[in-house]
Amino acid sequence: MKGRAVEDRWTRWDATEGRRVPTASHGQGSRWVARFLLDDGREVKRRFPTKAKAAAWLDEQSAGMVRGDFVDTRRGRVTFADWAGEWLASKADLKPSTRARYEGILRVHLVPAFGPRPIGDLTHAEVAGLVSRLLAGEEGRRPLSASSVRQVHRTLSLVLAFAVRDGRLARNVAEGVPLPRAAKPDKRYLTLDELRRLADSVEDGQARLMVLLLGLTGLRFGELVALRVKRVDLMRRRLEVAESASEINGVLTFGTPKTHQRRTVPVPRSLVDALAAQVAGKGPEALVFTTSSGTAVGLMNWRHRTFDPAVRAADLGHLTPHELRHTAASLAVASGAGPKAVQRMLGHASAAMTLDVYSGLFDDELDSLADRLDEALEASAGPATAAVVEMGA
Repeated sequence: MKGRAVEDRWTRWDATEGRRVPTASHGQGSRWVARFLLDDGREVKRRFPTKAKAAAWLDEQSAGMVRGDFVDTRRGRVTFADWAGEWLASKADLKPSTRARYEGILRVHLVPAFGPRPIGDLTHAEVAGLVSRLLAGEEGRRPLSASSVRQVHRTLSLVLAFAVRDGRLARNVAEGVPLPRAAKPDKRYLTLDELRRLADSVEDGQARLMVLLLGLTGLRFGELVALRVKRVDLMRRRLEVAESASEINGVLTFGTPKTHQRRTVPVPRSLVDALAAQVAGKGPEALVFTTSSGTAVGLMNWRHRTFDPAVRAADLGHLTPHELRHTAASLAVASGAGPKAVQRMLGHASAAMTLDVYSGLFDDELDSLADRLDEALEASAGPATAAVVEMGA
């Protein structure tokens, strides 16, 4: 590091008077400026309120050069709003619904908070302050839930991590910010009788089949309405999940399923005839389920016109279509399916995720395991075994 120096902007040495005198910048902005020269002759400098902070910054830059992770702070002068746009433009693999969520978080929360600021000027304390304000509610806005605050923080962290990888920041100041714990919502599971009652309360055959498929196969609503005839194998009683529809600002957009993974889902034998009638006369590319005008089914309209009235008629209280996915998991476990089978049916990334989401459903398996161990001990009971059991007691 060449030309390393910390200089006082507010005063200068006057040889005539033999003392330091005020400069034209006296009292304006930060007093101390730290500067050094790169090997190519370019100057890097930054202002600080104290001499100690300026010297510490110079030491940090020197250490970065030695370690090989030096970051030219001038590259961090891009504004947060501009860099957030660069980050979003780089995410070519995002699902439309995910992209829309990121755009909304940036537009509503992050750009208003940090938009004109250079990303290199953001601090850990400022990020923590934003989290606190979002939780408390600010400028007449209602407080955000813990899960919503975590989503805002994650988006900010992703934007800054992109800057670190691009060599614009030395570290991500959003890391390590204390976050509220998001409470897991209670899940509702319908019994088989309740699912039948709901299906019987639907007025038309297509909607009845949709309710039963959601409650018995665990398809997400977007996966169900994006299902095409060519993905239905009536002989094997299988549905191939290869697409999903997302409703964004009232417009349906088709893309890959969640986690971008295809999967095959079994269809109960009792639904095969109804499914065969549903696809009869349709071409391979046609959607299995459509509106009366032949367009794709949107969640909001379907809930308002079909699902919610059926829920009221079946006297099931408050129920959402997504809770039919939980119902499918519950019925599968009750029928003897293990975590791996449920994972494959639901399209979770791993069986561990399935256990995390539906751990309570597998409590009976633990009871059965303990019972089987007791049976094994009793079956092999002999003098030695009995002695071991007695000593263990």
